[in-house]
Amino acid sequence: MNGQAVGVIGLGAMGGGMARSLRRAGHEVHVYDVRPEVAAAFAEEGGTAHGSAAPLARHCQVVVSVVVNAAQTEAVLFGEQGCAAAMSAGSVFVMCSTVDPLWSAAMEARLEALGLLYVDAPISGGAARAAAGEITMMTAARPQAYAKCEALFDAMAARVYKLGDRAGAGSKVKIINQLLAGVHIAAAAEAMALGLREGVDPAALYDVITHSAGNSWMFENRMAHVLAADYTPLSSVDIFVKDLGLVLDMARASKFPLPLSATAHQMFMQASTAGHAAEDDSAVIKIFPGIQLPGAQS
Repeated sequence: MNGQAVGVIGLGAMGGGMARSLRRAGHEVHVYDVRPEVAAAFAEEGGTAHGSAAPLARHCQVVVSVVVNAAQTEAVLFGEQGCAAAMSAGSVFVMCSTVDPLWSAAMEARLEALGLLYVDAPISGGAARAAAGEITMMTAARPQAYAKCEALFDAMAARVYKLGDRAGAGSKVKIINQLLAGVHIAAAAEAMALGLREGVDPAALYDVITHSAGNSWMFENRMAHVLAADYTPLSSVDIFVKDLGLVLDMARASKFPLPLSATAHQMFMQASTAGHAAEDDSAVIKIFPGIQLPGAQS
């Protein structure tokens, strides 16, 4: 094995696939997840599991963090048994969460003060592309950080966009992507709900739309979940409560109007408070009154 030693923290829908892609490419992969059994299962496949972030960091020059949000990233770095204190000078922390761009820029400065390099690297693509090593990475970092990560990024991603030499630019582009993703899911749910209300066969509607100009990737992907009555969360309602909130926060700072984003955010908020917070984000369709969803009891 001629690959690098790399740590992956967070083995969820995206992180698990990314870790396997790295191992498949010949890298020595160390993992940590808050669910010990998930890390242990990865170790049985050929990786090395650790009980916390700190011992993982001692083995790796690059640590890839694939956790949910800024608070979890802070805990990974600076919490009890966090990895920041265990990383050697010149090591790289790759931050793959969707976060406030100003927070990401501040984290870069904080880690630079400790002699560590940082890559602002939010990701997109879903679990299947992560498993295939075909995610999209929206990155911004110092050239010396990129130099240590090139082979790792090649293993994980089909496309690595280099958007600047300082943290923040990657997170801004990811937030704009999430604007579109959230609005598209909300619009897809609204369209399917109208069809159900008007008595259109939902499978026929799905087939027509996915072969017509009104289709979107989100309609095709998420309305399939609705047709199957499967709301198992690959990306939950509360993810878009968070991400569209970040969209609106970024725009509010420059007093930029985002009427569609604001409406979509309210729709996800309504779904969350109605008890669907942990369901798949397609469950936003459940906020519409007077419809019977596929698989629902009449």
